[in-house]
Formats: sequence, C-alpha cells, structure tokens
Amino acid sequence: MAIHGAPALLRTGKGAPEPKVLRRALTGWAFNTKRRDTPKPPEIERALKWVKANTVSVSRLNDEAVLREVLEQISLKLDGRQAAAKTVYRKRAVLHNALDYAVELKALTTNRLSTVKWTMPKTARAIDKRVVINHDQAKALLSAVAAQKVAGQPRRSAGPALVAYFACMYYAALRPEEAAMLREADLELPDEGWGELLLSETAPVTGAAWTDNGARRDRRQLKQRGRGEVRAVPCPPPLTAILHDHLREFGTAADGRLFRNLTGGDLSESTVGRVWDRARKAALSEAEYLSPLARRPYDLRHACVSTWLAAGVPSTQCAEWAGHSVAVLHQIYAKVIAGLESAVHARIERALGVEPDPPERGGE
Repeated sequence: MAIHGAPALLRTGKGAPEPKVLRRALTGWAFNTKRRDTPKPPEIERALKWVKANTVSVSRLNDEAVLREVLEQISLKLDGRQAAAKTVYRKRAVLHNALDYAVELKALTTNRLSTVKWTMPKTARAIDKRVVINHDQAKALLSAVAAQKVAGQPRRSAGPALVAYFACMYYAALRPEEAAMLREADLELPDEGWGELLLSETAPVTGAAWTDNGARRDRRQLKQRGRGEVRAVPCPPPLTAILHDHLREFGTAADGRLFRNLTGGDLSESTVGRVWDRARKAALSEAEYLSPLARRPYDLRHACVSTWLAAGVPSTQCAEWAGHSVAVLHQIYAKVIAGLESAVHARIERALGVEPDPPERGGE
C-alpha cells in the first residue's frame, strides 16, 4: 500500500513511477474519459501500464481492514500531513459512491464503508466571525475595486467591471458561481429602490479537462435544486443602482451574462482573486489585510447573511434567499445567531409588556 501522495490499493511500490508522474497519468488520462484513449507521452504510458499491473482486485474492498487503510490514506495530503476536514468528508463521499457502484456491477458483495470503525476529522461548519466585514468596510472595498484602472486604458482593467460582481455577493448573498452566471434577463429592477434577482443557473470552476464542452466552468442548475428551478433573491436599493451602472458602462456578453473576461469569455478565478487582493490591500489596514477579514470574495456572502440575521429577518427566509436549508444556516451562522440573543430578548420583553430593568448607577 503506497502512502504520502501515491494512490492506495497498490500491491507494491517497487518500480513505481515518480509520484508526480503517476498522479498526472491518473488524473490527466486514466480518470478522464475524454482523454483516456488519446495519445499519451511515453512516461504516461509507462505509468499507466505499471498501475494496471500493480492495482489490487476490487474484491479486496470487501475487507474492512483494507477499507480502513483506504480511509486513512484519503485523509492525508500529498506531503503526508492531515488534510482539511471538508476535503476528507468530500473524498469519503466519493469513495462511498464508488463502492455503491461496484456493488451495482456485482464487483463487490456489499458496501462495508459504514461498518468501518473510523473517526472522521471534525468539520468546522460555523463561520469564523473574524471574516465578516461591516458596511463601511464593504463600501471601502467596493470603491477600491472600482478604482483599479490601467493607466491610459481604464476599460482594459478588470476591476471596474467586477464591482457589481462583488456587490451581488455582499448585498444579495450570491455564491461566486451564481454571480458568474447572472444574466440581464435574471434582473427585475425598477429605476431605483428594491428589485429582485431570479437565479436559475450556476457555473462552478472545474477545469476545462473535466467539462463536456471544454470550458473551465461547468454550467449546471442551482446547488441542491432541480434543473430549471428558480431562486428569487431581493435586490436592495444600493445593489439596484450598482447593477444599472454596470449595464450602462459595460453592457453584457453575447448570451446576456453580466460578468465575463475582457474578451467576453467566462470569468476566471485568477482574475477575481487578483482584483480582490488588490482591493483588500488598498482598503484595509495592514493588520486587517493580514487577518482573515474578507480574505475570500465568498466572505461577502457571509457578511450579507449576517446582515439579514442582524436585521431580524427570520432564519427560514434567510435560508431560502441564501439557497440552503434552515439546519445548515443554523450550523454555519450559529455564532452570529447567538450574538443576537440580547436583541431578541428585548423584542420579546416589549411584546410581553415587560418594563426593561433600569441601568445600574455607578458608585458615588
């Protein structure tokens, strides 16, 4: 059984290719149905031939001891250190589905993964409150995005065209992959005031080698929703104004998408990350920049949901707008909700006609 970066379920490590070559052979060809039968470099051919000769039979996965070793293996990073809990959870789910498929094909008698006495790493579901920005910080960050211009070529800078992209996360809690697919037809905007965003498609980045059309983004239905299902999200007045400004200045791509690269293609994560990092450096203090504060654009979504909760929006409504279950909302925003207890108590007291306690007087 190989460890520290090489796959599990190998008979031996003797004669194994270099770990990087082996990994490239598996992810680039063996596991990629579009490239599996295409010509390969000689070192890739040799690596795949070695894997085929040294992989154990699937039937070995009927043995719980072998499964436990596989679980230990997927919990490690390539350098042998413990992987993040979310990564291990995702890999275990993939393994479980693969075992179910093996049972369906009668390559295994049963899926024994759930019977293995193995403890998953603890997953931190609640957000770190240190990532959540306040409204003044949000406005400063959006202004810093807008200010990014290339000297003499203001339209060639990605920053100004991404102000509305980041604003959709901060004001409407869109996921980055949802904002990337927002189209003009999805906007129900008055000239000013409250509008609505009608979301029906998302496009997470998966890499061109893994999509059916060769694009870096895999276009699909909303997370945990059926194809064609729509999620309506309120668009507050500041976002309405920002979206109108964006449409006037930048228009849309040929298919109606608001956000794209400088040639009209899909928005790249590297461009988004570069623009956001520059904005944080410009808008935040050095200590804030080095802290977790809004380190990822996704943290803008956390700020939005936290704002909704602080404003007294019921958790059921927050969950619907954000696009996940109430249970998940309570897990992720448990610390935020706990921090609102005093305000909730005050509202209950007012409803019950209870007079608030007078403030204590200091010593005289």
